[in-house]
Amino acid sequence: MRFTIDTLSALEAVPAAEWDALVPADQPFLRHAFLHALETSGAVTPAAGWTPAHLLVRREGRLVAALPHYRKLHSFGEYVFDWAWADAWERAGGDYYPKGLTAIPFTPAPGARLLIAPGVSRREVIADLAAVCCDTALSSWHLLFAESEEVDDWLAVRPDLLERASVQFQWRDAGYGDFAGFLEAMSAKRRKEVRRERRRVAEQGIEMRRLAGEAIDDSALEHFYRCYRITYHERGQQPYLSLDFFHRLRATMPEALLLVQARHGGRPVAAALCVQGSDTLYGRYWGSEVEADCLHFEACYYQGIEHCLETGLTRFDPGTQGEHKVSRGFAPRRLRSLHYIAHPGFRDAVARFCAEEREHVAAYQHHVEARLPFRRT
Repeated sequence: MRFTIDTLSALEAVPAAEWDALVPADQPFLRHAFLHALETSGAVTPAAGWTPAHLLVRREGRLVAALPHYRKLHSFGEYVFDWAWADAWERAGGDYYPKGLTAIPFTPAPGARLLIAPGVSRREVIADLAAVCCDTALSSWHLLFAESEEVDDWLAVRPDLLERASVQFQWRDAGYGDFAGFLEAMSAKRRKEVRRERRRVAEQGIEMRRLAGEAIDDSALEHFYRCYRITYHERGQQPYLSLDFFHRLRATMPEALLLVQARHGGRPVAAALCVQGSDTLYGRYWGSEVEADCLHFEACYYQGIEHCLETGLTRFDPGTQGEHKVSRGFAPRRLRSLHYIAHPGFRDAVARFCAEEREHVAAYQHHVEARLPFRRT
C-alpha cells in the first residue's frame, strides 16, 4: 500500500487543526467542530445506530486524506433512500445492516466527501480506501452527495460501484446585484407574485431579523430550538438533533451560523438556522410557532437570497426536496451518490433499478428547468 489507513471510533482522536487542514473553505459540515458536535451531543453514537469509523490516510506519518465513515444499523438521517433494498435483501434471508456509510449525518448537502491534501493523487488514495470501504464483510457501502469529480474518480477506480441520481433545488447569483435585480430577471407575473408574498408577511405584522454569529444569544438559540422541535412533532417524530448540539456549534463555529428570526408583537415566533461557508449559504433547520401566510417562503428562501446578495455569497442551498422552490428562483441540480453491493446477484438487481431511476431523474430535471420563472432571452 502507498498509504497507511487508521480507523477512528471517535473524531476527538484526531486534532481539530490536523483534520481541518484538509477541509475546503466552503464545506462547513466537514469541519471537525460540526462532526464532533454530532458525536458529543449524542446524535451520532452506537446507541443511536451510528458507529463512527472514520478513515485517516497517512503517508510517512503525515495526514494526507480523511474520509468520514460510519457503520449504520438503519437508514435514517441519510436522504438517499435504500429502505426498499434493505427490505428485499432481508426478505431473501440476508442481513442488510450493519452497512457502511460515507456521508454527513442528517445533512443532505452536496460537497467533498474525501478530504485530501494538495498534491496527493485522489485516485491513489481511493484505490486504498476502497479496500476498506468495499472489500469487507458488510452488505454494502454508500457514498452520498459527493462532488461530481470525486464520483468520477471513485468510478474510475471501482467500476463495480452503482450510481444513483437525485435532484435538489439551488439558487445561484447570476450577477443580480441586489434583490431588486434578482426580481428584474424574473417574468413580470412571477415578479409580482414574489413581491406580494413578501408584502403579505409584513401585512400580518411580522418583522424579519437576521442574526449572525455571536449575535445569536441563548434566548434566540433556545427559541429557535423550540420551533425546530415543532417541525418534527408535527410529523409525529422526535428531532434528530438536540439543543446541546446547537450550543456546541455556536461555541465552536459561530462565524458559520446565520439565524433568520420572525417576530410578531415584539417577540420571536419563527426561526430558520442556516450554516454558511466561503461561497455558499446552506439553509437547514426551520420551525414556527404560528401559522402565517408566506412566512416559510420569506424566512427560508427570500431572506437567504437577500443575505447572499448582501454578503457576496454566490450560492444558496436551501435543503432537500420542495418543488415549490422552482417558482422562487431555485434551479434543479442533479446530485450523484455511489453504492457498493457485496452480493453479485443482489448487485445486478440494484443496478437495473439505478439505471431506470437515472433516466427518470434526467427527464424530471429537464421538465422542471422549463418551469423556471426567469425571462427568456
